Amino acid sequence: MSREGVTPQSEDFSAWYNEVVVQAQLVDRGPVRGTMVIRPYGYRMWELLQADLDRRIKDAGHDNACFPMLIPESYFKREAEHVEGFSPELAVVTHAGGKDLEEPLVMRPTSETVIGEYMAKWIDSHRDLPLLLNQWANVVRWEMRPRMFLRTTEFLWQEGHTAHIDEDDAMRETMWALDAYAGVARELAAMPVVAGEKTPGERFAGAVRTYTIEGMMRDGRALQAGTSHYLGTNFAKAFEIQYQDEAGKLTLAHTTSWGMSTRMIGGVIMTHGDDKGLVLPPRLAPYQVVIVPIGRKEQGEQAAAEARRLGAAIKSMGIRVHVDDNRPQLSPGFKFNEWEMRGVPIRVELGKRDIEGGVATVARRLPTAEGQGKEQIPLDKVPELLPGMLADFQSFLLARAERFREAGTADVDAWDAFAAQVASGWARAFHCGEPGCEDAIKADTAATPRVIPADAPEESGACVKCGRPSAYGKRVIFGRAY
Repeated sequence: MSREGVTPQSEDFSAWYNEVVVQAQLVDRGPVRGTMVIRPYGYRMWELLQADLDRRIKDAGHDNACFPMLIPESYFKREAEHVEGFSPELAVVTHAGGKDLEEPLVMRPTSETVIGEYMAKWIDSHRDLPLLLNQWANVVRWEMRPRMFLRTTEFLWQEGHTAHIDEDDAMRETMWALDAYAGVARELAAMPVVAGEKTPGERFAGAVRTYTIEGMMRDGRALQAGTSHYLGTNFAKAFEIQYQDEAGKLTLAHTTSWGMSTRMIGGVIMTHGDDKGLVLPPRLAPYQVVIVPIGRKEQGEQAAAEARRLGAAIKSMGIRVHVDDNRPQLSPGFKFNEWEMRGVPIRVELGKRDIEGGVATVARRLPTAEGQGKEQIPLDKVPELLPGMLADFQSFLLARAERFREAGTADVDAWDAFAAQVASGWARAFHCGEPGCEDAIKADTAATPRVIPADAPEESGACVKCGRPSAYGKRVIFGRAY
C-alpha cells in the first residue's frame, strides 16, 4: 500500500475512486483494455453478496443453470429491438479453429436469446410453468470508457430468466426480483436505494417495463445497482416460447429477466468511502475485525500470542477476523492506516500495557453515536461485545447514507433550479415523458431520469423542461449517473 494516501473526494472524486480500488487491493487492471482482475479481497466481497442473493433466489423456488458464453449471431437478430439496443456493445468471434466461422458468434452480453431458445424447447404445457431459472456468469459488453467495477468490458453477475402463464404472474416475479435487490442493497451493502420504474427512454432493450434500484453516491451521482424487466411476450414471439393451456390451445408465455452485478461493489465503495479509503459495511467486509498486536521482540511475541488467542475466541462468535501478526517489519501506525484504507469496520489494538491491564483498545472505522473513536474494553468481554458493535456499525452506515441522500435531493419546479440541483445531487421533478424532452434535458445538464419512485406520492404538474403536463402522476428523480 502507498504511504501517500489518496486524492481527497472533494478535490477529484474520480481520482479518489480509481486510487482506492487499487490501494485497498480490490482490483487490478486486466491485460485487455476495459477488463479487470478482481483480487481476493474484492472477490470475497462479491462472494458474500453472492451467497446472500443466491439464498434468496433459491428460497423463492429458482434453480441455477449454466448456458454457453458463445451465442449464434442469428439468435440476436430474431429479436430486433434487443440486437439494436446491444449492437455497439457486442464482442463478436468470427475466426476460430484456424478458419473463418460460418456464422459469427456473440460473446454473451446477456442471455435472453440463448435461454429463450431453450425455454421453447423445455416448455410444452401450462404444467411446465412457471419456469424459474438463474445463472451466475460473466458477460462481455465492449466498454469505451471503462471504470473498475462500474463499467468494464467483462464483469460478473447473476441473471434471472423466467417464463409464466400470464402477465400477472410475470409481473409478480418482476417485482419479487426488485424487492430482493432492494433488500440486498439495504441489508448487506447499507445502501438506501430508491426502487421504482424506468421511463420508456431508459428501458432495457426488448422490455415492456423496466424496474430499477438507484443509489446516491457521495459525489451526488446516481448508480443503477440492479434491474428487473417484464419482457411481455416479445421474446416468446421471437423464440416461440409457448405452452398448451388447459383447453389445449397454444399460448405465448410471458417472460422476465433481472440482474445484479459486480457494479454493486463499486456502489459500496462510493456510498460509504471517505478520504482515508474504503468504509465497509460489516456484512460485506472480508474481515469484520482485524487485530493488530503491538510491540517488538519478546513484547511483540507476547502480544501476538494473546492476539491469536483473542482471534480464536472472536472467530468462535461467527465473526470474520484477521490477526495481523506476520509482518513485524511494519510499524503499528502503518498497519492502522492500511486497515483504514481497506475499510475494516473494527480494529483491535493489543500491546503490553493493554495485556497487563486486561483490556483491548477497540477502534471503529468511523465514530458512531454508540462509540466515539477508540475505547478500551475488558479483554474477556471483547468477543461477546463485538457482534453488537458490528450490528450497530451496519445500522449507522445505512442511516448515514440515508441522511446524505435526503440532504442531496430536492423537489424542483423551475428549470434554473433543476439545472443547479442536478449539478451536485438529485432533483425530484415533473416530466412529460417525451423521449425528445429527455434527450434535451441530458444535453443541457448531463442528467437523466433515474427512476419513477414506487413510493412517491401522487402529484401532477408541468414538465420542468417543456411545460407540458406530467406523464407519470408523480415526480421523477433526475440525476447525473454512472
